[in-house]
Amino acid sequence: MFLRRRPTDEEIRAFVSAQAALPFSYREVGATRGEPPAGFTVDHYRVRLGAGRAAFERGVAALRTWQMFAIDGVALCWPSAPIAAGTTVGVLAGGYGVWSLNACRIVYLIDEPGWPTRFGFAYGTLPEHAVRGEERFLIEWSRGSDEVHYDLLAVSRPGPLLLQLARPLVRRTQRRFARGSLAAMQRAAALESGAAARAARPIR
Repeated sequence: MFLRRRPTDEEIRAFVSAQAALPFSYREVGATRGEPPAGFTVDHYRVRLGAGRAAFERGVAALRTWQMFAIDGVALCWPSAPIAAGTTVGVLAGGYGVWSLNACRIVYLIDEPGWPTRFGFAYGTLPEHAVRGEERFLIEWSRGSDEVHYDLLAVSRPGPLLLQLARPLVRRTQRRFARGSLAAMQRAAALESGAAARAARPIR
């Protein structure tokens, strides 16, 4: 949903509540669990947060409080939302006099205590989202290297015809979000900014 002004908190709550009652906007629910389905654009990024149990726990704590959305011009509505299957949230973004309000619902959780140790979740788009698809947010602690990474995977395709025509702008916005999300998680994990810049890299 696009707006010419910032919506009020009451309007955001009403929007999220209405979207929560609707089905996902794509058929391939769970698409980030395995091989991405045909017809979707894949964005996969991975960044180092540190090493050892303490770094893993900091990453998990940051994920649980939605710190990956601590990006200029972006607001998660609301950071108190529980990380649980079925939770619906809104994502508000603004710039150049236009506001975008989108809704997503958590599809599945990841909580794997083995090696690698992994914690995270994926959410999928609802009908009023600008694109269609799914995004996975993951903290992974590897046995061999002892390193902890934040792994961001998104599969998407354009929504309405208007956005298909504006695909270059949509892609720039998606890449900007990915860079901001990686940096936000690094800040949350207290990784030195110099090392953070060198560590961020796209997978695909």
